[in-house]
Amino acid sequence: MRVHHSHRNSDAPPRHHLRFHMPHAHLASVFGDDWFAVKAEGFARFFGTPTFLVVQTVIVGVWMAVNVLGLTHFDLYPFILLNLAFSLQAAYAAPLILLAQTRQADRDKAHSEADAQHREDLAQASVERQVLAQQQSAELMNLLEQNTRLTQLTQELTQRIKELTDQIHSRLTAA
Repeated sequence: MRVHHSHRNSDAPPRHHLRFHMPHAHLASVFGDDWFAVKAEGFARFFGTPTFLVVQTVIVGVWMAVNVLGLTHFDLYPFILLNLAFSLQAAYAAPLILLAQTRQADRDKAHSEADAQHREDLAQASVERQVLAQQQSAELMNLLEQNTRLTQLTQELTQRIKELTDQIHSRLTAA
């Protein structure tokens, strides 16, 4: 009965596609993994979404419309308060984006190192398999040579037994 090994044993634990990165999971980013760094990275990622751009555009449009149409007068043209809000947003957005990029670069570096180590492990395993295959081939050749010698010896002994049997037969029939 043949056993097919391509399917995973149901008792075996599931394999995670990033299992070779797990040894590097302990690596903390430059800014740490505290709640501030995680939240800051989340905000930085949100700044690059279409949702943020649409919401910001709507807010700016409403801001300008209510001030130009005279519904309110808290920031009249040339919208100094709106410019101040944009400056404040830029002052916080830039470092947050840099923070997110730095944390992503740290993760990418750790994954790259894990991938490189995995490739090295695969290469080493391949070399070991090749050495083993060469050893097994040499052993097989040795066994074949021994088998050939035994076969030749068996033939020689068979021939010698035949000769001795013929000699005994000829002496018995002569007497």
